[in-house]
Amino acid sequence: MAVTLSPADLNDPDFVALVDAHTAFCDRTAPPESCHRLAVDALAAPDVTVWSAHIDGALIGMGAVKRLNDQDGEVKSMHTCAAARGQGVARHMLQQIISHARDMGLSALWLETGTHPEFKAACALYEAFGFVETGPFGSYVLDPHSTFYTLRLDEPKGDT
Repeated sequence: MAVTLSPADLNDPDFVALVDAHTAFCDRTAPPESCHRLAVDALAAPDVTVWSAHIDGALIGMGAVKRLNDQDGEVKSMHTCAAARGQGVARHMLQQIISHARDMGLSALWLETGTHPEFKAACALYEAFGFVETGPFGSYVLDPHSTFYTLRLDEPKGDT
């Protein structure tokens, strides 16, 4: 089964349903003030690039990068539907996001993710790609429900 990535159709009802599933997943792991996922309308912002992931034509995941400034971007809305987890979907998506960020000339990627046990696999993936744990960035604040990572893009590529 090959994972294919393409620009997301934010008007596709299946994509909207996937965003809703991501929202429900995040909302059950932390209080509202600690959930930083983006709604579909926020994903449509001009500084956000969004991809969808498919296997055999079925939508099974999404991911995005938000440009923060001339040097920095933020990984947003990484989500794989439960039935497709463990098949490398997130790995493909993260490779796409990192490649796109480099193509945009960014020096660093940042991300915020949850600390709930259900985010353990995501944290392991980010660390495998060379992301290192850091403190809050941008408008984020210290929060027991959040952990923060950064990846320098202006350093030599690792084996991912």
